[in-house]
Amino acid sequence: MKNTKRTVVNIVVHVFLAVMAFVWLLPIFWIILTSFRGEKGSYVNSFFPKTYTFDNYIRLFTDRNVLNFPQMFANTLFIAVCTCIISTFFVLSISFCMSRLRFHFRKTYMNMAMILTLFPGFMSMVAVYYILKALGLSEGSMIRVALILVYSGGSGLGFYIAKGFFDTIPKSIDEAAIIDGATRWQIFTRITMPLSKPIIIYTVLTSFIGPWVDFIFAKVICRANAQYYTVAIGLWNMLQKEYIHSWYTCFAAGAVIISIPIAALFIFMQRYYVEGMAGAVKG
Repeated sequence: MKNTKRTVVNIVVHVFLAVMAFVWLLPIFWIILTSFRGEKGSYVNSFFPKTYTFDNYIRLFTDRNVLNFPQMFANTLFIAVCTCIISTFFVLSISFCMSRLRFHFRKTYMNMAMILTLFPGFMSMVAVYYILKALGLSEGSMIRVALILVYSGGSGLGFYIAKGFFDTIPKSIDEAAIIDGATRWQIFTRITMPLSKPIIIYTVLTSFIGPWVDFIFAKVICRANAQYYTVAIGLWNMLQKEYIHSWYTCFAAGAVIISIPIAALFIFMQRYYVEGMAGAVKG
């Protein structure tokens, strides 16, 4: 009786998970099919394309008269990589300080950071824009610098997850290293970081994905400077009424293209994540 009940429960759970997986994968499958669709326009009568073609991908990288997607892709990649490096260093450094150091106003700072993270970042976008404008960072090539500063400047507030991970590392290791003459920097770089591969990879992924998919700040700061648009703005423009008929299938192709760097980064770093978790369990 007990085995029968367990079998029924397992079947129900697996059926439910299969349905949820189908619902989750269906939009991805549809956008991939649409990216190879030969018919133009956003409205079609069938789920599957009547004709398949690679022209949507070819046009995406060759037609630069209306929407320069390669330039947008290069802008976004440069901004995302720079932001990822700076933000990862900020988050891990602040997390280590909050976890290991004791100083005045530490709890006050942590409480303030928690309160500030409750408010959406775009609430400050008007003020941020005028600050950047006053500093001369809202025009020309400085727009890229402005976006990097915006994305990485507030990243330090997201230290709570990394801090929680650092709290699990025994402080006795740090104390032993201090007795041997190690500095705080040496403890951070040579002891804590090698033991923290999972949280480093998590921080790298979130720091990269943030600027890669952001639209609001990029639109406010770039405004009409098409030369410095990111892929989010480019894909949004493809859905405007003057472009949607001829660019809709290219929009689907662009959506597939921009998912590749994120997937590649995750696949590449997944091995280090697994190694880090195995080492943590073994330790």
